[in-house]
Amino acid sequence: WTARVAVLLDYYRIPHESVLLSLPESTKLSKSGLVPALEVPSLGPQFQINDSLAICEYLAEAYPDLPLWPKDAALRTQARAAVAQMHSGLCTVLRASYPTNALAKYTGAIPLYDGAAREVGNCLKLWGESRRLTRARLAELGQEDSDEGFLFGQFGIADAFFWPVLWRFRSYNLPLTGATPEALEWMKRMWSHPKIKEIVHGYYLQKDRSETTISHYDDIFKGNPDIQFGWFPEDWEFSA
Repeated sequence: WTARVAVLLDYYRIPHESVLLSLPESTKLSKSGLVPALEVPSLGPQFQINDSLAICEYLAEAYPDLPLWPKDAALRTQARAAVAQMHSGLCTVLRASYPTNALAKYTGAIPLYDGAAREVGNCLKLWGESRRLTRARLAELGQEDSDEGFLFGQFGIADAFFWPVLWRFRSYNLPLTGATPEALEWMKRMWSHPKIKEIVHGYYLQKDRSETTISHYDDIFKGNPDIQFGWFPEDWEFSA
């Protein structure tokens, strides 16, 4: 889940030093043995924050001028609720059954495991409802011009938390049945925004680096003749 933190840091160009390490190396440097881990020297020697949500909360406090959480209290409450759902198990089956790989592409008879269809539907519902609520609230405030098409207006922690989930939707061609226009518009916004495209370009630059490769996450259906494994081209565009 390091990608949640990384996409926020990169989107807003928050000053930081990022070090690419293999998973065994990175977990040795983490005090909890887990990643992500953010070291903050200004808070004290060897001060380290573990857990993606704790890191994002720190960034929101450290950079209050950035819209990491919505400025409006009503939208901020909804954004926190969405992130809390994601952090507390909204996508448990998706996470366990479909390993995350930002660039992987599977085609063919991809299985939809028990519970996964429900979680897919829950995500699509949450994304659509978040966008409808945001549009209505910003219209009520007379702030329609501030809506950039992200879940709660401007790119923030909620979008970052669902970013790795979007990878799974793309990689495993998860069904979009029942998705509202608002949900699909958000998905398209995420994949098409220039800053996100720039971040994805960085993923392609990392693809063949040994320290970023976890071999058992590549071609997880290997040996199944009904499923093909490949890579998305960088010029891929979202469509539904």
